Amino acid sequence: MAKTPKVAVLLAGCGHLDGAEVREAVLALLALDQHGAAFQCIAPNADQYHVINHATGQPVPGAVRNILEESSRIARVGQCLDLAQARVEDYDALVMPGGYGVAKNHCSFAFKGADAEVRPDVAAFVRGFFDAKKPVGAICIAPALVALTLAGKESATLTLGNDPGVAAAVTQLGQHHKDTPSAREIVVDEAHQLITTPAYMFDDARLSDVFVGIERCVAEVLKRA
Repeated sequence: MAKTPKVAVLLAGCGHLDGAEVREAVLALLALDQHGAAFQCIAPNADQYHVINHATGQPVPGAVRNILEESSRIARVGQCLDLAQARVEDYDALVMPGGYGVAKNHCSFAFKGADAEVRPDVAAFVRGFFDAKKPVGAICIAPALVALTLAGKESATLTLGNDPGVAAAVTQLGQHHKDTPSAREIVVDEAHQLITTPAYMFDDARLSDVFVGIERCVAEVLKRA
């Protein structure tokens, strides 16, 4: 009997403006389930950079939310593991949905671009999959986190859609950006076992197209797990 691959799903909160993009996260979990994979949602037990009112798009002064607690809204109660307890060796692959939380909570790419820092625990976890030569799927803005993690060490090929500013920042980090025309596309870097898809880097993408790209990304990750 073929083994069931176990996939770590790194979340950044709940809500596309300050956490994980909910649609991307749920569609990634759906794709993993449809392909017969087991998965474990994981998030740092730390405060978000800030809290956004998703009805207005504005920051909420003085509000504080926890990344692990917010990610548990997606994973379901008690089913999101504290990143401090997660070990790369327990998983066959890593999948990272997008959302601004990736670029605000996991790193500071949203504010500093190519000069951003990555949370040390996040950097160590993500880097661990590349060091172990395990496949990684990065969705939406998550490839920027990969670019920061690999900067100065390795040069991967990835996509964040066709945003010139984001592409320039990724290139500055020593990575190769490949423009893609829609959310349905994926880019495979075989040497690094990295699969990326732009998803809601295209703000006006249809949900069905986002799922096509995410499902294709997950399928390629699982082929290599």
